[in-house]
Order: sequence, then C-alpha cells, then structure tokens
Amino acid sequence: MTTLTPTRPERCKLGANLEISRVLTGLWQVADIERTGGAIDPDKGADALQAYVEAGFTTFDMADHYGSSEIIAGKLLSRSQRNEDHPLAFTKWCPEPGPMTADVVRAGVQQRLERLGVDRIDLLQFHWWSYEHPEWLEALHELTKLRDDGLIREIGVTNFDAAHLHLALADGIPLLTNQVSFSLLDRRAAGALTKLCSRSSVHLVAYGTLGGGFLSERWLGQPEPDSIGDWSKMKYKRFIDTTGGWAPYQGLLRATAEIAQKHGVSIANVAARWVLEQTSVAGIIIGARLNESEHISDNAKLFSFALDAEDQARLDQAFASMQAVPGDCGDEYRKPPFLTASGDLSHHLSAVPKVYDTEDTPHRPGATRMTTGSDWEEIAGYCRAQRVGDRLFVSGTTATSGTSRAVAKMDAGAQTTYILDKIQASLSALGGSAEHVVRTRIFLTDANDVMAVSEAHNRVFATIRPVNTLVVVAELIGDHKVEIEAEAMLA
Repeated sequence: MTTLTPTRPERCKLGANLEISRVLTGLWQVADIERTGGAIDPDKGADALQAYVEAGFTTFDMADHYGSSEIIAGKLLSRSQRNEDHPLAFTKWCPEPGPMTADVVRAGVQQRLERLGVDRIDLLQFHWWSYEHPEWLEALHELTKLRDDGLIREIGVTNFDAAHLHLALADGIPLLTNQVSFSLLDRRAAGALTKLCSRSSVHLVAYGTLGGGFLSERWLGQPEPDSIGDWSKMKYKRFIDTTGGWAPYQGLLRATAEIAQKHGVSIANVAARWVLEQTSVAGIIIGARLNESEHISDNAKLFSFALDAEDQARLDQAFASMQAVPGDCGDEYRKPPFLTASGDLSHHLSAVPKVYDTEDTPHRPGATRMTTGSDWEEIAGYCRAQRVGDRLFVSGTTATSGTSRAVAKMDAGAQTTYILDKIQASLSALGGSAEHVVRTRIFLTDANDVMAVSEAHNRVFATIRPVNTLVVVAELIGDHKVEIEAEAMLA
C-alpha cells in the first residue's frame, strides 16, 4: 500500500477568462437540507464555504432551484477580494419551457445576479427540459448577447447530449462547458460527448461522481436498503437499478475498494479520480451538506495518486457485469426511464407544455392541423402537420427558427437534429410521437452530407426503423441543406 500526502487541488484553465479548481463544491444538497430544516443562515453557510476556499477548493456550483445556495454563495463573494484565489460561483438557470424573449432571458439572469449580489456571473449554465420546444436555442442566443453586454463571463449548458451540443455550437453559441452526469455507474459521457468535446472548445464538468454517496465504504457489503431518505440517494439508487441492480453494484464497489486499498485512499477517491482522468473532463462536482457532512481533507487526496493500467483493467472487469445507462447524457430528464429522485419530473415541472396549438381542419370534418408560424406556411398556404383519423402527415420541414431564421447554416447534421425535433413536436401536438412514424423522406443538397444526416436520423429512429427515402437535389429554398417530411400511423 502506498501512502501519499494530500496536495493542493489541481486547477484548470477554461477558455481565456476562468481558472477553476478541478474539484468543484456542489451545493445542490442545500435544497434537501432546507426541505426539512428551514433556511440555512447565510453567514453560517458562507463560513462553511470559506473552509473550502482556504483548502484550495475555490469553485462552487449551484442553481436557481438549489434552495438558498445562491444567497449563501453571494455572502461568501461579498467577503472576498478579487485575486487569483478568489472564489468562483457557477450557477444554473433552468426555466420552464416557453417563449424565450430577450426580456424573459434577461429577467432570469438578473435574478441570478441579484441573489449572488454581483455585477457579472462567472459561469451561467443553461438547462432545457425538452428539445421539442425550439426556444432553447433562442434562449442561448439571448444569453450570448448578455455575455457580450458583460452580465455573464462565460456560458455553459447542463445535461446536453452530444447532438444538441453540436447543434448549439454549429449555430454559433460560444459554449465553454457542459455539465453532465459522469461516474463509475454512468459512463455515457465517455462516448459521443467526449468525442465532440475533443474537437471543440467545450469542457465537461461532471456531477454524480460519487453516486449520491453510494460509491463509498459505507455501502460495501451492505444489503440493499428498503427505503431511502434523501433526494440524492433516491436518484442514484435508480442508476444502480438501471445498471443491473445491487449485485453488479457491489461487484463494482469491491473492485474500487481493492484499488483504494492499494493506493491508501478511499473508495470515493478512486471513483472521483477515475472521472477526473477522463478526456475532456475539466472538473468534477462533489456535493457538500453544509455544516453537516463535509469532506475537504478526503477530497484533497484526489491529487496525491493516479490510476494505473492495472487499476483500469480491474474496473473494466467490473463494468463488464453491469448494464449501460440507456441513451445519451441528459436523457434521464427528457424521456423514460426518468432517473430522477422522484422517478419523473414532478418535482421540477408541473407539465411539459406542447409547443404548437392545433385547430380543426375546416373542409375535412374530424381532421386536425397545426402550424408553426413560419413565413412560408402563410405565403404558400399550407400547414406544418395534419391528422386525418389515425394518420399523421408532416410537411417538408427545414431548420427554421421562428418565422424565417435558418439554423446552423453550414452543418447538415445539426440541421437534421433540429428538423427532427420540430417534426416530433408537430407529431406530439396531434397526439403522436416518433414511435408512430412509418415513413420519412429526406432531401439534401450535398451528397457529402449523407453520413452526417443519416447518423442524426438514426439517433431518433434506430429502433423504430420507418421506411425512408433520401434524395440529393440541386437546391433548397433559403440557407437550408436538408428538408425532411414524415408520415405516422397511430393504430
């Protein structure tokens, strides 16, 4: 066994403006503490955060819905001098789906500024609940304007999958980070998302690295619990169930414990170190229950050792007995199975609204149609989609935002992602979904884009497998490289 002395936390430069500690202190459990114990005194909370700062853990992560976390962090910031060791407050804005006008976005940011008591937010991270609602992209454009105005230092996103992160970048959004679940239990981010980050300026910030405390000695060799009290463990127990259940999880703990003993560290250290060593990961978030459970000295050990090839092989052996978390990053917030504390979105949203309204089709009794408000629907006299009995028809659809703005003009794959979201929103308005699609037709202007378009189509329809026709055409109207139409049957 090797015993190493804890060192000061490593730091990482993000872009030109931010240097963070590679272990960020997460404040999501403030909400859980305040759920039953009342609001934390801001000064006492700031005292607890100051201990992290003094140990070199100078970066804090919070959100608009993490109880009074922003207020507590703001109290800490008010005490601090702006020097190289000053604390950084990264927060999130997670609005309900709806119109993202300049006023709406500015109001969301202004509330963050006021609660933090600052003139500029170090990193504003944006979360969106449903990609079918296209206003997420407009919100990011408005946030970019506020960054240019100096209200935000940098912009990040949270729980974005690779396809939509790529779409945002292709549409010109200057994103710096994507905060996603990444752990020994959930390794989705090591796939397409890491590949995208390796060829872009985006860094990953990982949360869930300790599985809500399940990746620790406390649970090694223990029976499966009958009930769980706090939100964090409720959430990550769902990840354990999804990856195969208690037995494979215990196998993973045993492997991690062997590695921990070898290096003279804790299971939590090994779990966190594994994520830190993943490509494109700038930092990991480890939560703190302020004035209850803090692990400053244990976190410092993360920088006193590294995993070797033998360690990686032992972990790979444990991974082989586990099932992969399905889908891509963020899917747990957007589609079943919802891997959230409650198993659904009830504690986040009252409902996810439909994007488009519908109306009866005047000349065809019993038929329903919907429009998106694009200029061409009005000019040419057609609807975006129509339902006739159990059949749904979606017009040829391009990557058009609002009435006329072309999205991701130079990127056919990104346009396809946006189009398919728009088609799914159209189907949803009429009572259908992607699972009901029986035919798609794709028109594109450049044969070199076939693979990117096909891969984007596959992300939605890999298991559905509708019949499909793809045609290369000379030109499409406007700055569009792709147009897609779809048909669906409900019965």
